[in-house]
Amino acid sequence: MALTDMKIVVIGAGIGGLAVARACALRGADVTVLEQAEAIKEVGAGLQISPNGFAVLRALGLGDAVTDASVRAEAVALHDYRRGQVVRLDLTQLASRDYFFTHRADLIDLLAAGARAAGVKIRLLQKVDAITPGTTPRVDLANGASVTADLVIGADGLNSRLRPVLNGRSAPFFTRQVAWRGVVPNRAGRGPEAHVHMGPHRHVVSYPLRGGDMLNIVAVQERAAWASESWSQKDDPVAVQAAFGDFCPEVRDMLGAIETVNLWGLFRHPVAPIWHREGTALLGDAAHPTLPFLAQGASMALEDAWVLADALSTDLPRDQALQSYQARREARVRRVVAAANGNARKYHLSLPPLRWAAHAALHLGGALAPVRMMRQFDWLYGHDVTDCAGQASSSTQIGT
Repeated sequence: MALTDMKIVVIGAGIGGLAVARACALRGADVTVLEQAEAIKEVGAGLQISPNGFAVLRALGLGDAVTDASVRAEAVALHDYRRGQVVRLDLTQLASRDYFFTHRADLIDLLAAGARAAGVKIRLLQKVDAITPGTTPRVDLANGASVTADLVIGADGLNSRLRPVLNGRSAPFFTRQVAWRGVVPNRAGRGPEAHVHMGPHRHVVSYPLRGGDMLNIVAVQERAAWASESWSQKDDPVAVQAAFGDFCPEVRDMLGAIETVNLWGLFRHPVAPIWHREGTALLGDAAHPTLPFLAQGASMALEDAWVLADALSTDLPRDQALQSYQARREARVRRVVAAANGNARKYHLSLPPLRWAAHAALHLGGALAPVRMMRQFDWLYGHDVTDCAGQASSSTQIGT
């Protein structure tokens, strides 16, 4: 069945869901997005869009809009929590300068507008109760209604309704790490750089948003006390301020400006072994949740969206196209997930000799071979799913 003849239902109006909806609609599919919330809005704050993710937004015709709504990143600076800067990674040395800091809500708004402009129907207050794969897969809603389609895409995140249908239930592993997220005014006038302050069992990431007027803050701490895996859980700002009370004055000042903060537990989920079956497919966090230590959650969902739409645009039968989609994505996302897991250990070195040695090596590498330091990210940032050797011939720009 050609994509132009397909009726597609996407579950979830997040980054991946809206991106795949636009990608498929621009190629001629009849697409409906089901979202359980009463409005398209995003809990959370900032996110990073690296060049590999921006390549998809550009190919979807949204590049200029995203650029206008974002801060173009120039560097990532790594700091010891007390002693100052260890190394500055110059993002201008990347092959592509398209690295951005953006507010998650702004990106969601742009994707939603883009999806609607492509003819996508977005239905709110549609809570999914069950999904049944088949020749004509069916979605049963909590209100008693049912929807059928030629393809159902589960882009519904960590708590996906489709993932357990395809893979059975699995218990995530609590990493004994929690994260606080907040946004504060950029009173210090910080420029277009991300800063990572690394300490024993803890680190803080901060970068500017919305024209540089605000700072996004994510503070991560190792601890035994369990926390819910939900961005919507509120916490007392005093808690995060106390957890990082021995960090440098710059960090303490940022955290001291927080008025509202969200707390969530960080859980490690396995990459789903099965991404598709009989007219159903997983996308983004529903298939491969990743810890936030490589800033690739949004970009991986965007890459998935493009590759899935591209696979469906070939002459392959539907389920063979879905098999091709997983084959083209699985090894890459597994490498990304593993790299994010490794960064958590690097950021939180606790023994002073090990931390000193690691920071000294970073400093020396940044001073003697800055270009080589950046080349280590070529496999990640230089990968363009919209124009890669070996991609299907339909991987071309479809936006305007």
